[in-house]
Amino acid sequence: MIRKAEILAPAGSMDSLMAAVSAGADAVYMGGSRFGARAFAENADEDQMIRAIRYVHLHGRKLYMTVNTLVKEREMEDLIAFLRPYYEAGLDAVLVQDMGVLRAIREHFPELPIHTSTQMSVTGAESALELKKLGVTRIVPAREISLPEIRDLHEKTGLEIECFVHGALCFCYSGQCLFSSMIGGRSGNRGRCAQTCRLPFEVLEGKRNLTGKDERYPLSMKDLCALDVLPDLLEGGAFSLKIEGRMKSPRYTAGVVSIYRKYVDYWLEHGREGYRVDPEDRRKLLELFDRGGLTDGYYRRHNGPEMVVFHEKPQFREEDRAYTKELEERFLRVPVKETADAVFTARVGEPISLMVTLRETDGAGRELPPAVGYAEGAVCASALKAPTSEADLEKQIRKTGNTPFVIGNTEIVTEGNVFVPVKQLNELRREALAVLEENIHSFFMRSGKGTESESCPDASDRISEIGDTMVCGPECGKETAEKAKDAPARKECSDNAEDALAERKCSDDAVRLTAAIESPLLADTVIRSDDISVVYLDSTGFDAKTWKPYADACHAANKECALILPHMWRAGARQYFEKHREELTNAGFDALMIKNLEELAYVRVHFPDMPVVADANVYTMNHLSETQIREFARDAGTGSDQRKGEMPPMRFTLPLELNFHELSERGAENAELFAYGRVPMMVTAQCFRKNTGKCTKEPCVLEIRDRKNALFPVKNHCRFCYNTIYNAAPVTLLGDRAAVGRLGCRWLRLTFTTEKPEEAEKILRAYGDAFLRGQDRTADWDYTRGHFRRGVE
Repeated sequence: MIRKAEILAPAGSMDSLMAAVSAGADAVYMGGSRFGARAFAENADEDQMIRAIRYVHLHGRKLYMTVNTLVKEREMEDLIAFLRPYYEAGLDAVLVQDMGVLRAIREHFPELPIHTSTQMSVTGAESALELKKLGVTRIVPAREISLPEIRDLHEKTGLEIECFVHGALCFCYSGQCLFSSMIGGRSGNRGRCAQTCRLPFEVLEGKRNLTGKDERYPLSMKDLCALDVLPDLLEGGAFSLKIEGRMKSPRYTAGVVSIYRKYVDYWLEHGREGYRVDPEDRRKLLELFDRGGLTDGYYRRHNGPEMVVFHEKPQFREEDRAYTKELEERFLRVPVKETADAVFTARVGEPISLMVTLRETDGAGRELPPAVGYAEGAVCASALKAPTSEADLEKQIRKTGNTPFVIGNTEIVTEGNVFVPVKQLNELRREALAVLEENIHSFFMRSGKGTESESCPDASDRISEIGDTMVCGPECGKETAEKAKDAPARKECSDNAEDALAERKCSDDAVRLTAAIESPLLADTVIRSDDISVVYLDSTGFDAKTWKPYADACHAANKECALILPHMWRAGARQYFEKHREELTNAGFDALMIKNLEELAYVRVHFPDMPVVADANVYTMNHLSETQIREFARDAGTGSDQRKGEMPPMRFTLPLELNFHELSERGAENAELFAYGRVPMMVTAQCFRKNTGKCTKEPCVLEIRDRKNALFPVKNHCRFCYNTIYNAAPVTLLGDRAAVGRLGCRWLRLTFTTEKPEEAEKILRAYGDAFLRGQDRTADWDYTRGHFRRGVE
C-alpha cells in the first residue's frame, strides 16, 4: 500500500507559518485581511500573504487560504479583486463555505483548487459527489462524522478528505451556530465568533438543576487529540490531517506539528504495526494548551460527557521551561534552508559563472520545483602571483548567509591561473541565488491567467439598481437579474403599513402565511387556522405513520403540506428515511424542506419531482449562492432514469443574519421570511440529557440558563440523535410590517417550537390580522427582532 498523508498546520501570523514549516508541516492554512473565519487572528495583509505564499513554495510546502465565511451581496463586488494577487502569486487552494463564493472562484479562477470548509457541514457522499461536479477537489467534513463515515465518504467520491486531528472543538456543528450572532452580533459564519460555548451555563429540567455545583461549563468541549486514531483515519481515507489554532502562538504551532510529524512519519514507514503513543507526548500537548483535558472526538463515538470540560480549569500552572527552550532552539530560532548544488566556472579571459540547481527533494523527501539560478560576472583575470585555490572558491560559494539556501555538492571548473576577487565571487553568488529564488516563485505564478473581470457576475449592476426595493424574478439568480434589467420597476411601498399590505403594492401575489410545527400537539390548531396556507411538519416530532393522515388533513383544509427533514443528515437519518421511503412516497406531501446540501442531493436523486424549500441554514447571503445551489440541485443525480422534465420548484428561506437593507440587496421576492419563532442557536451531536445523567432515548425539553439568567430551551431529537438549543425569545416582526412589505416576500413563516396550543392560536391570529388584514397588532410576549434591524458585521 502506498501511504500518503499531509500535515496541515494553522498560521495566524508569519511567525506561526515559519514555525509550522520548521516543525515539519506539509501545508499551512492562513487567512487574509478579509473573508476568513478567524477575523480576530493576526491575519495577513496583501504583502504578507504573498510573502507567505513565496515562503512555503521555497520549502516545498503549500498554502491554503481561508475564504470560508458567508459573503453579503455588496461584498461580492470585492471578492475577485481581493483574490487575484494571491491567485497570481501561486496560491495552492482556497477553503470556502459560501456557495456563491465557490461559483465566483470557479468562474474567475478555474485553475485554483477549491476545498470545502467544515463550515459547509458536509456529512456524506451524496453532497460531496455533487460538489465534485462543481470543481471541488477536497472535502473538510463536519467534525462530528465517525471513522466509518469518513471511509464511506472517501470510497464513494475519490476526493481528498481533510480531517481535524488536534485543537478546539465546537459544541455545535460548524456552520450551524448562531449563538454568538444572536446574543451579541458576532457571527461565527462571518469569522467573529465570541465563543459563547466557553461561558458558564446551568442545565435545568423544570426547576431542577442537572449540573453539579462545579459543573459550570456543559457547552465547553475538550480539545481534540487524534493521535490514537491516526492509523484508522489514514487507512480510512483521510489524506490531510488538520491542526486547529490560527489564534495560538508560534510555539504552540511548532510543538503540535512536531509531535504529529513524529507519528505520521512512523505510520508512513511502518504502518500500524508497533504504533503506540508515548504518554510524554500527551503531556507535552497539554503543556502547550490545556482547556481541561483531551478527547479523540467523535471518531469512535456519537457523543458523550467524556468529551466535555464541565469543570473550570485551574487558573495557574507551572511552565515547563525545558520544553519551551527545546521548541525555541529546534524550530523557532533556526531558519529552514533548502539545498542547491553549485557549479562554478572560471576560465581566464572569459566571464566567471555560477549555476545553482535546487535539489529535487528536501531532506524529508518532499518534492521541490525544478529550478536553476545562473549568473555571470566579470571576465576572469590571470593571477599575477598565487591563483585563487578551488578550496577558497568553494568556501566563498558556500557562504549563503541569510538566504533560504545551503550549498550541497560543488563542482569547480577552472582553466589557467585564475584570480577571482572575493567581492566578485560574493556578488556572483548573491545574484545566482536570487535568480534561483525568483525562478522558484515563477514556477508557481499564474500571471495573466484567470478571467479579466474584477467583480462577480451581476453583483455591481444588481446593487446599483436596488435602493430599498428590488426587482427579482423567480430564480433570483443570474438569468433573472438579466431579465430584471428590462422589467418595469416595482413601486416602492408606502410607509403606511396598512396601504402596503392591504393594497398589495409590494408584490404581484398576496402574502401567504406558512407554519412550521415540531409537535403533533399543535397540528389541529394550525390546520384549523384559515390564515395558514402551508403547514410544515417536522420529522423530528412527526413519526412516519402520521405523515399521510396529517397531510390529508391539511389538504382537506385547503392547505399545502410539506415535511421538514432533520437538521443534520447522518447515517441514522438516511436509514430512517430509506426504511420509510414508501410512507414518504405515499404521504402526498407538496414539498420537502431541506436543511443542508446532503438532503438536497438525496431528495433530487430519490424524489426528483418533489418541490423543495431550502431552510435559512442553506445559506444564500448573496444571489450567486442561490444560483449555485440551484445548479447543484439541477445536476444532482444527473443520469438517473428517474429524472424527467424540468426541475420542480425550489424556494429559499431568507438568511437569518441579514438585516432589512441587506435582504433588499440580496433580493427577497419569491423567498420565504422567518417572521416568527425561536431561532435554532445551536445544533449539536451532544446530548444534554445523556451528559447530565443518562440517555433515556425519549425526546424532552430541557433549558440552559446563562450567567444573565436567560433561559434557552433545548430539545433532544432522539429519532436522529441530536440536540437543538433555541433562542430565549422568539423573533417577532409584527412591528415591522412596512419593512416586510417593502421586501416583497411572498411567504412569511411562523415557526412553533415550545408554544402551547393556546399560545400558537394567539400568535396565528395576530399575524393574520397584521399581514393579511392590515391591522395594527403588537406582541404581548417577550420577543426579539433578531437581525432584521441590526444585522451582523
